[in-house]
Amino acid sequence: MSRSTNHRHSYNEFKDRLLRSLTMKRGTWTPSPSSLSKAQAVMEATKKSGELYRDGLGMIASENIVSPMVQKIVASDLHGRYAEGLPGKRYYQGCDDFDTIESLGIELARSVFNAPFANIQSTSGTVSNIAALKALAKPGDEITAVSTADGGHISHARMGAVGLRDLNLSTYPWDESRMEPDIDGACSLIREVEPKIALIGQSVFLFPTPLREISDAAHEVGATVMYDGAHVLGLIAGGCFQDPLREGADVMTGSSHKTFPGPQGGFLLSSSEDSSFQRKLNTAIFPGVCSSYHLHHVAGKVVALAEFEEYGVAYANDIVKNAQTFASALAAEGFDVLAESRGYTASHQVLTRHGETDSGAGAKAAHLLELAGIITNMNMLPGDTKAMTPSGLRLGVQELTRVGMGPREMEEVARLYARVLIHDESPETVRKHVAELKSEYQTIRYCFNEEDRTGYPL
Repeated sequence: MSRSTNHRHSYNEFKDRLLRSLTMKRGTWTPSPSSLSKAQAVMEATKKSGELYRDGLGMIASENIVSPMVQKIVASDLHGRYAEGLPGKRYYQGCDDFDTIESLGIELARSVFNAPFANIQSTSGTVSNIAALKALAKPGDEITAVSTADGGHISHARMGAVGLRDLNLSTYPWDESRMEPDIDGACSLIREVEPKIALIGQSVFLFPTPLREISDAAHEVGATVMYDGAHVLGLIAGGCFQDPLREGADVMTGSSHKTFPGPQGGFLLSSSEDSSFQRKLNTAIFPGVCSSYHLHHVAGKVVALAEFEEYGVAYANDIVKNAQTFASALAAEGFDVLAESRGYTASHQVLTRHGETDSGAGAKAAHLLELAGIITNMNMLPGDTKAMTPSGLRLGVQELTRVGMGPREMEEVARLYARVLIHDESPETVRKHVAELKSEYQTIRYCFNEEDRTGYPL
């Protein structure tokens, strides 16, 4: 390149910078097309995701939508603020108003979950689990839990939080017919291993766990009982599943965005009134696993707690009623629905098998349903060994219940499933009928100010 060419190149760069500076307005300037296009791509993808769920049936058991008031809180100035510590004991100034929010939230959580202790800072159910494991055990200690193959959450495994804390894991024998830990086998394992923590709870969670029996065995050997109620926390608070803190659990963790219908986040709860034990749990959250703990989400949790206090019992009971109706309707359509002998489900979840074990039939079914606007997830069922090619689906009705669908609609949804997966109807054709059905159910229920505002803002 010649010297004159170099000069021209330098001049052009200077000219571009000058032009940008001349277009500056109060700290902004005309963005480059390249950068702007990337942001616009994100906006477009976000819009399409909202349209997918607005027009479709969201039936992933670990998801939910938030109320109009929670939407506003989550989008507030709190999103970028810090409040390390506990109310009245902060490391930052400017926290007086947030102290009001968090103090009210702690009070509400204690009331809603009937728990002497509540920490509402955790950023997820898994983070709650990590904190509890940190508070209750040291690396090298023994722990018992449900295996992931039987429905245990990934954080209960060596690949997750249990491995992060370097705990030695033993898994309970499983009663496939009842879809729960084998009671006698679990108690024998606990007495043999003498774990530091006996962890109960699942990601695939159809029925209450036989907690009293397992807790008795755990306490007999000096173990702390930890209950992961992430999926069923709203059902527990609504009084229609089980009551872990009265059935022997010393600590309960959970998510704030599944059957409990708040923003993404977690809870850490305990039946203990021991101040030193409570202090250990608080310390495990901060400074243990959280620094900033997403104040906008915490404030959203507090609003969701207040809404749940008012409407939660009705919501929880309607979820279970819908799940049982949906499961029966699927069975009537010809699907293989698990746990028939127990009435299929006592939670928000329904499990269906679509082929031989490890066949990938669940993945295929989930794909076809997505083409029809029905959003589900493939899931391992008893007998499956490969997470990416399972035979089943795990279905949840909590989001459809949240927008006002009832038993009649659950029967209609089951028919839509059958049209795609049994009658081999074109998913694109079924998608039109899915959208027609969903168009009648857009307003969020079981919350304050039930205005005509979609649960799927674009």
